[in-house]
Amino acid sequence: MRKFHQNRSPIYAFHPWQVVETEFRPEYNHRSEAIFSLGNGYMGLRGTFEEGLPGSVPSTPGIYINGIYETEPIIYGEFMAKQPREYQTMINVTDWKGLQILVENEEFSMLDGQLEEYTRILDLKEGVLRRELIWRSPQGRRTRLVFERFISQVEKHLAYQRCSITPLNWSGQLTVRSQVNGAVRNHHHLRERALQVLSTEHTNEGGAIISKTKNSGIAVACAVTHRLSPQVPMMGSAGPESLEFVARFPAQEQGTYTVEKYVAMATSRDLAEGHLLGFVQRLVGRSAQVGFTKAKEAHVQFLAQFWEDADVQIEGDLALQQGVRFNALQLLQSTGRDGKTNIAAKGLSGEHYEGHYFWDTETYIIPFFLYSRPEIARKLLEYRYSILDAARENAKRMRDQGVLYAWRTINGHEASGNFLGSTVQYHINAAVAYAIHKYVEATDDLDFLVEMGAEILFETARCWAHRGAFLEAKGGKYCINEVCGPDEYKPGVNNNCYTNYMAQFNLRLALQARDLLAEQYPEKLAELVDRLQLTSEEFALWQKCADNMYLPFNAELGIHPQDDSFLYKDPIDIDSIPEEEIPLVANWHPLVIWRYQVIKQADVILLMFLLGDQFTLEEKKANFDYYEPKTTHDSSLSPAIYSIVAADIGYHEFAYNYFLQTVRLDLDDYNRNAWQGLHTACMAGSWMGIVNGFGGMRTFGGQLSFRPFLPKQWQRYSFKVKFKGAQLQVTVEPGRVEYTLLEGPVLSFCHFGQPVTLAPGESLLLDIPS
Repeated sequence: MRKFHQNRSPIYAFHPWQVVETEFRPEYNHRSEAIFSLGNGYMGLRGTFEEGLPGSVPSTPGIYINGIYETEPIIYGEFMAKQPREYQTMINVTDWKGLQILVENEEFSMLDGQLEEYTRILDLKEGVLRRELIWRSPQGRRTRLVFERFISQVEKHLAYQRCSITPLNWSGQLTVRSQVNGAVRNHHHLRERALQVLSTEHTNEGGAIISKTKNSGIAVACAVTHRLSPQVPMMGSAGPESLEFVARFPAQEQGTYTVEKYVAMATSRDLAEGHLLGFVQRLVGRSAQVGFTKAKEAHVQFLAQFWEDADVQIEGDLALQQGVRFNALQLLQSTGRDGKTNIAAKGLSGEHYEGHYFWDTETYIIPFFLYSRPEIARKLLEYRYSILDAARENAKRMRDQGVLYAWRTINGHEASGNFLGSTVQYHINAAVAYAIHKYVEATDDLDFLVEMGAEILFETARCWAHRGAFLEAKGGKYCINEVCGPDEYKPGVNNNCYTNYMAQFNLRLALQARDLLAEQYPEKLAELVDRLQLTSEEFALWQKCADNMYLPFNAELGIHPQDDSFLYKDPIDIDSIPEEEIPLVANWHPLVIWRYQVIKQADVILLMFLLGDQFTLEEKKANFDYYEPKTTHDSSLSPAIYSIVAADIGYHEFAYNYFLQTVRLDLDDYNRNAWQGLHTACMAGSWMGIVNGFGGMRTFGGQLSFRPFLPKQWQRYSFKVKFKGAQLQVTVEPGRVEYTLLEGPVLSFCHFGQPVTLAPGESLLLDIPS
């Protein structure tokens, strides 16, 4: 097992429901901006300060709207045919958070004067960010400042800020300048400023800015208004690209003065550009009438219901308890729920990976929501349906049939100019198909299958049946050449084992969907056959490809070769690679990486998990023993899968140690890159590590089953899963497990292979076999 950063000191104090910063240190600001980010799946805000910071402090200020992007031409050093022509990059939108505070004539800054007290708390239970401090100004004025903000989980267009200021040893004029800045740009990736301000308007208490992206043509509207306590006059003004609202309080010592800022944002993807201004103005006006306190109560109530479904409880390790809850909140904050958007690799917490959606969604993140909030899982799959036409265009670009989902995308078109790390990864098609299968299996939502899922399955199967060939050199088996599996260190290989197995699974899913529609929804099947111009010969070809798929296996080693060439590559001891050369992708030439038996992330081992019912325990062990020493885990997606498979084969110490790499990857900044944005797939992997790993949950063949064990470091753990309309709580203690059916119909499942049936409200305590 490669050495990880398990002994790094914790950055934030351990707490079951909070992430707490007790000291402001400018050198750590960049990282904390990502950690203290907020969002609601539609809008996200990095943990930047209302008053701002000087340019000397590392910072990437960012407010993002999911799915809102700019395009720019991709510049290639040399011409290659049929390459993607445009980047898509999530943009930094109108900055509405600014508050400038003047104590008499002294401007508040944490870098001037002295901080006598300081705490910043991300409340995981409530989804609220709070900063409280006592500032002694350079001239000795002591002032308590409390900042609080949240982005509503109830109304996606709304955000709220409140600042309360208390003079502790002075009286005089307190001035607050609330600012909205439209002159924003991305700090990485885009060469030019994306968002151009079209108009500004204001009253004394509020105003709005309408902007539009230069190339992609997306309009963005931002409206704000304010409430003051005690009430004093406010003066609004507008510049060409900004708004400012000034309030002056005649402050008295020990009095408290509060500014509440209400924000509404929307885009032309929500409604017609001409209606945006009136829409955000009405929204922000209503939000101010409701008020900060009531809006917060509704927001917190939403979170309470979320935690009822999604919380995982760990007794015996407070650091891990904090970590899994932080991860769960950030997943909720980052995931689109409208069927038009998805979840980016960095969520809504940073610009890196440019806001692109990957296969991470289907393989890692959908499972988290599928068994806690299945309605969100459906919306993520609806997004894939919404970009089918773009996927069809991508298939045509590659001279394929059906659809080929883009590897990196926002709008459905391929956004990566490096085909060896993107287009070659055809297995994304199978990831989408697999997620559809798991969704329908867990929810019995045949409406989705009929209206959307079947079409995706048919079009991805069509791609697989065209992409390969029956080769005499392989005994007439169906082979898929020049692809890349999950291991991105082996692009352009033949018969990647993971890809072939998953393609076979995809083909069979499509045929099963055809049979189901033929039996239950014949009119819909006829409509699809006609619209997609499917033929009986094509269905027969899918069956032939699936039945004759080349499935690599080496009998001598007892393993499944990762691809046709892997066993013949140069061996290397990955422990001999200096740590400063990790990750290899950033330090070695690609040709050097490709020639070695070195793996970036779980590939065959991921197959052992996703299609685990197709492999024996001995095969899983042999594959794990062979590939584990060859894997660098240069992707944060990898440790969770190795943990799950290690648990499956009884390697409990391996399972626990790999699990540790997932839970606090960002909180403890293992990779020293949290400032770029959070690792959302790894966060979902930490949930999978508990539920699928330690809990041993599987749903093969539509049968829910568990094979749990308790890590020796813990006293107890508990999680809930929703399956076929029921919600089951699983509590694992030393030597035993308690199953409780919390709601829904009678549920049948297996405990270590033994059938169990529970009625609603019923609990059963069972032993864990030794």
